[in-house]
Amino acid sequence: MTAVALVAVLAAGAAPAAGGLLEAVRAYRQAHEAEVVGELLELVRLPNRAADSEDIRRNALHLVRLLEARGVSARLLEGAPGPPAVYGELAAPGAERTVVLYAHYDGQPVVAERWLTPPFEPAVRSAAVERGGRLLTAGELTPPYDPEWRIYARSASDDKGPIVAMLTALDALRAAGVEPSVNLKFFFEGEEEAGSPNLAAQLAAHAELLAADLWLFCDGPVHQSGRQQVVFGVRGVVGLELTVYGPLRPLHSGHYGNWAPNPAAELAELLAGLRDSDGRILIDGFYASVRPLTPAAQQALEGVPDPDAGLRDSLALGRVEGGGRRLAESILRPALNLRGVASGEVGERAKNAVPTEARASIDFRLVPDQTPAEVRRLTEEHLRRLGYRLVADEPDAETRRATGRLVRLEWEEGYPALWTDPGLPVSRAVVAAVAEAVGGTVIEVPSLGGSLPLERFRRELGAPLIVVPIVNHDNNQHAPDENLRLANLWRGIEVYANLIARLGELWQATAESAVAGGG
Repeated sequence: MTAVALVAVLAAGAAPAAGGLLEAVRAYRQAHEAEVVGELLELVRLPNRAADSEDIRRNALHLVRLLEARGVSARLLEGAPGPPAVYGELAAPGAERTVVLYAHYDGQPVVAERWLTPPFEPAVRSAAVERGGRLLTAGELTPPYDPEWRIYARSASDDKGPIVAMLTALDALRAAGVEPSVNLKFFFEGEEEAGSPNLAAQLAAHAELLAADLWLFCDGPVHQSGRQQVVFGVRGVVGLELTVYGPLRPLHSGHYGNWAPNPAAELAELLAGLRDSDGRILIDGFYASVRPLTPAAQQALEGVPDPDAGLRDSLALGRVEGGGRRLAESILRPALNLRGVASGEVGERAKNAVPTEARASIDFRLVPDQTPAEVRRLTEEHLRRLGYRLVADEPDAETRRATGRLVRLEWEEGYPALWTDPGLPVSRAVVAAVAEAVGGTVIEVPSLGGSLPLERFRRELGAPLIVVPIVNHDNNQHAPDENLRLANLWRGIEVYANLIARLGELWQATAESAVAGGG
């Protein structure tokens, strides 16, 4: 049966089997590649730094229009602090369960001069830059598109690409005459990349509206092997800025070096006392509350492919941290990452001077059952044992004179880790739906190495949360030259379409099986 004939049969009301459904979705995408990519290019042209309220509102209103164009009842959720969330609702006749599709529409800040092309002027390349991908001209952008082409722009993959994938999935299902199998809600956050400081208040203010049986998070990359993964948890995160102080003004290093304390040297010593060369955190008691892996999580871990050798080669790593553990195991443990250090000048701007201060930026990645409050307490106790006086604000000259060791700590709010039980009926149903979409087994991952504020959703709304990421693992997420591989976008459309169309039936079947088996 041809793809056109298949769409006609489905539109006439035939019950869609997974294979036929996916053929119809693929046929729709192949016929509309230019429109799909065009919609994404238009979306990524909108600057979306969370701190810029005007740009964020432009993004939010644009997304409302995109949802409404699909027949989704959409609006902005306001009335709580912070940027508005975009909310949409699409009821499915006869559906007994409700699923929320989550993504965020804000993006990381950009330093434009570090990009090969302007971050908000999307460029399409024939392949990854690292593989010699060249810029394509407008005349070359004619379907069918090569699936190895990549769109370079801020938020192309994190998360505007996934948003366009789920919207295109709705288009393809409607063209095939297929109704969603679950009631759908959409929640697009506008400050995830800023740490979601107002998310809890926003969720609490709209808890009744956001009630659901499952949240599907459409954020993050596929596995480094390129295979599709379903992720049942994320690490938590809390950030910290540390500043130590030297003289009130820069001093000649010949006249005053080895007498006036050098804050850069002091900070280096402080940081070396927080973690060792293998990445183990040296703060007393830091690992005391870490929850051991469950047998199910350990089993899932053993099934995760090992991409380490290839990653080491592609990243030119002569050594790795972790004491010999695989990457898949390392990201299930706490981590302390040094985001950056600043003091004085280097290179041509270097001066023979003792600098006035030194600053470091850290993020702690947390696992169950660690909390940001506990990490803060342990870290501050560690610094006090080293003889530091801790302050939260810029110290005045008198405070600096009176204190031998002084450090300013500026903590971010952060959030804990959260894991969902991979044995739940809904977990098995999501895995089954994604496996159908990709035509084979999927990788089941206990937790991403990255962080999402899932714990806030669980705390305020109570529903299970599962991550179904679609974008390429080498997407330069959060960095210059962020990109999205078209093959991942195409597959993402099929994954989300199958979840929307088939999850309700698969969920019911797994729930009945669990009851019959006494689970």
